[in-house]
Amino acid sequence: MKKLLLYLLLTAAAVVMLYPLLWLLGASFKTNEEIFTSAWFMPERLDLSVYGKAWKTVTPYTMGHYFLNTFMIIVPKTAFTVLSSVLVAYGFARFDFPLKKLFYGLLICGMFMPAIVTIMPMYSLWSKLGLLDTYIPLTLPALFAGEGMFVFILIQFFKGIPKEFDEAARIDGCGTLKTLFFVLVPCIKPAVISIAVFTFLWTMNDFLGPLIMIQSV
Repeated sequence: MKKLLLYLLLTAAAVVMLYPLLWLLGASFKTNEEIFTSAWFMPERLDLSVYGKAWKTVTPYTMGHYFLNTFMIIVPKTAFTVLSSVLVAYGFARFDFPLKKLFYGLLICGMFMPAIVTIMPMYSLWSKLGLLDTYIPLTLPALFAGEGMFVFILIQFFKGIPKEFDEAARIDGCGTLKTLFFVLVPCIKPAVISIAVFTFLWTMNDFLGPLIMIQSV
């Protein structure tokens, strides 16, 4: 009896959680009038033409063109972010260099600074360089490990790998970069994949950056 009540409670909770998503899907087939007058998710009449209109858009370009534009930003930014974060984290985790503690402190401080405060300085910089309305302002900064949180996460993963791995790789003839990419990176695949996924999603959902840096349709 207790299990039955528990299942009923969980089912009710699931319905409450899923209903807004079902309504959203159903509303995509409704007229504007029906959206504001009916709380039921099923439309009175199934109209598929709205998807065709949405794909064509009201501009000279289709939604496919806009998806291509988006991926022209997402793909290089994701690749640059992963590469730069791995290299910087490797340096912090495995090497000693002058002012290391200072730079690490700056990295941590950078994690507390909201990204929104960098928008106007970056806009001013790219404007003076004449690179606004291009993909460069939205992709090139990723080469400099701007996401401190990703670097911090990778540093902790690198520190969890015994240094004997590095020593064994050097005995086998691996240099610094070979040790990194062929020995250490495979050991931290979950972290690297997570960073790639988060960068992909955040870039896909970014509205303010492209709005400010790109003016033309």
